[in-house]
Amino acid sequence: MKIKIGTRSSPLALAQTKIISDGILKFYPDAEISIIKIKTSGDKNMAPFSSDPQGIKGMFTLELEKALLNHEIDFAVHSLKDLPANINKNLPVVAYSKRADPRDALVTSRREEVGSRKFFIGSSSLRRRLQLEKIFPEKKIIPVRGNINTRLKRLDDGEFYGLVLAAAGLERLGLTDRIKKFFSVDEILPAPGQGILACQGRAGEDYFYLDCVNDKDSKFCAIAERNFARALNAGCNVPVGAYARIEGGKIFLTGLYIDEKSGKFYKNILSDDIKNADILGINLAEGIFQS
Repeated sequence: MKIKIGTRSSPLALAQTKIISDGILKFYPDAEISIIKIKTSGDKNMAPFSSDPQGIKGMFTLELEKALLNHEIDFAVHSLKDLPANINKNLPVVAYSKRADPRDALVTSRREEVGSRKFFIGSSSLRRRLQLEKIFPEKKIIPVRGNINTRLKRLDDGEFYGLVLAAAGLERLGLTDRIKKFFSVDEILPAPGQGILACQGRAGEDYFYLDCVNDKDSKFCAIAERNFARALNAGCNVPVGAYARIEGGKIFLTGLYIDEKSGKFYKNILSDDIKNADILGINLAEGIFQS
């Protein structure tokens, strides 16, 4: 069995792809797996984007999707939070990994003194920045792009006091020792799908070999969270957070929408049976502005 896996070429993307490939090899040790590194538009263009300086999610997935359509790869591995809410129906998510830590985390500079930069915290997400402004009213929250290692170097070079990153990414790169503080999901509501890896394939193909890495709870949570964002027509530039958890056959979904202009936070929680995970996010979105 020969399998070609597509991925971005960043250290984090490669570490995440290894999680999936190792999972497959554990059950299919004779499989021949090739890792195909693909540089995306988002990797090539680090210039700020017009609305939010952090960019458009599709810029980190477009080339991978083209490779799928051209049969250059069998499936692609993404951080689920990087996948646009609306994806090509011919390129569905065919497996969801077991969720890693969904929280955001604060990393501080290794420098003992950062001068005036002690008042600056960097973040690659508008969702995070607006929530951080409430937690650190004395700090200036600034946009920062680049892969994790690039951002950490800028941090240690003294450009700012701290960075807020996804805890899962830091853990997958073996950088948990850099974490100064974990933010609870009540303090900073994560991005939809945060901590989950998505395997994107072609509709109609048999991905039986991904059953060994597919986690049903992650799938239910991901569907609820992403449907919440989709119902709000929330692209990369819209500050939306969502986090679902499962207890005793029920799924509990917390959703957040931030009106950037007014600064108002709309946040609520809704629960339902797991079998209704697909409509839970839609129902929560429809009532979010009454919360």
